[in-house]
Amino acid sequence: MYTHDTTYRVCYADTDQMGYMYYGNYARLYEIGRVEALRSLGFRYRELEESGIMMPVYEMKTRYLQPAKYDELITVRTMITKLPSVRIAFQFELFNEENTLINTGEVTLVFVNMTSGRPVVAPAGLQDILRPHFAGVPA
Repeated sequence: MYTHDTTYRVCYADTDQMGYMYYGNYARLYEIGRVEALRSLGFRYRELEESGIMMPVYEMKTRYLQPAKYDELITVRTMITKLPSVRIAFQFELFNEENTLINTGEVTLVFVNMTSGRPVVAPAGLQDILRPHFAGVPA
């Protein structure tokens, strides 16, 4: 399993009239988490797209436990619990400044050839980068 933490400060534009982060913005935090998790491994979305592969979202789930509030520093924990094949799934846990779990989520993306529009297997480079994090873990 691979785990990566990044932080995000809730700004005024993220919030609703109650000072809570608007529910639709959690998807953006998930995207920040997964991009930064892959970047921390030396794998960049831009290079993937330049190679002719895109990663559209297939499915997203979220559970709101407590609100993220204006000016809070949120820790976005991103986990990849299974080696990717045609799909890659990211699990998320969001924590507030008191280290209280406030949100959980899961986003599944599909590797798609940009020319044909057809699903493809995850690039070997990504699988190679992730494989050491799954050593001894049953497939």
